[in-house]
Amino acid sequence: MIKAEPRYRSLSAWLKSTFGERVRKVTLDAGLGCPNRDGSTSRAGCLYCNPRGSGTGALTQGVSIAEQVERGISFLSRRYGSRKFIAYFQSFTNTYAEPDRLSAIYSEALARPEVVGLAIGTRPDCVPDPVLDLLADLARSRLVWVEYGLQSIHSRTLELINRGHGPEVFFDAVNRTRKREILVVVHLILGLPGESLDDMRQTARAVAAAGVSGVKLHPLYIIRATGLEKLYLNNKYRPMTEDEAFEATMAVLELMPRDVIVHRMTSDPHPEELVAPLWMLDRPGVRKRLEQAMKEADFRQGSAYEAQGLG
Repeated sequence: MIKAEPRYRSLSAWLKSTFGERVRKVTLDAGLGCPNRDGSTSRAGCLYCNPRGSGTGALTQGVSIAEQVERGISFLSRRYGSRKFIAYFQSFTNTYAEPDRLSAIYSEALARPEVVGLAIGTRPDCVPDPVLDLLADLARSRLVWVEYGLQSIHSRTLELINRGHGPEVFFDAVNRTRKREILVVVHLILGLPGESLDDMRQTARAVAAAGVSGVKLHPLYIIRATGLEKLYLNNKYRPMTEDEAFEATMAVLELMPRDVIVHRMTSDPHPEELVAPLWMLDRPGVRKRLEQAMKEADFRQGSAYEAQGLG
């Protein structure tokens, strides 16, 4: 029986083809801050951002990086039988420190031989050349990718969400990162205030042209104690419906080259923090319905990219 061609290039499939088996991510907290909260850029943070960050806060609770790695490996090994892992620094800005401190943090995360790679979530305005040089050194022996939060290519949107930098900063960071042969993953938010589907397509075209190796899509959701919640409560923002999110996801991925790795297509809010939209709480169901929508639309990643002669 001939196996059907995948509709998109998933991270799990790429990692399995690279390492010969399933690879799981161990989420780590480095205890680093964010220039958009400590006053360097702003104190308000991004319009939608969780004041606690997107991670566990483990380091501030006294759990070392090594212990976080140990706990993650132990859990994932028991639950899935996993033997290889990616150390994933997710919360806040994980290049926002001096290179010597970052070197110690990253080295501690990579100390165990089962950790075959390093994923760094950060901002494009927080990657000076010495930090990229450090990552380039690590990339000589391990898989390394940097995840840049861009969200949108549109300056008006970045200003509205208080991102603290313009699109040109992102392109500069991508160029300097790629020159060092480090993989670049871009975070894009779908359904930002004031953005149309065509705006999202323009962002997709721009990041595809920049040569990113991976993409993470996050349909926007509203959590408590954020500026976005205030807009929502004052009827100044309406989140996307599930069908709108599916349409936007396919529209963006159609414009991504087939070799771009899709790291994520859904959002994963904490139930106790979510204000809206409530359909996001059913993450397994959302994923299943998105896959069905792709099947019904005969969706293929890169189809619009190729049709427009961009490939």
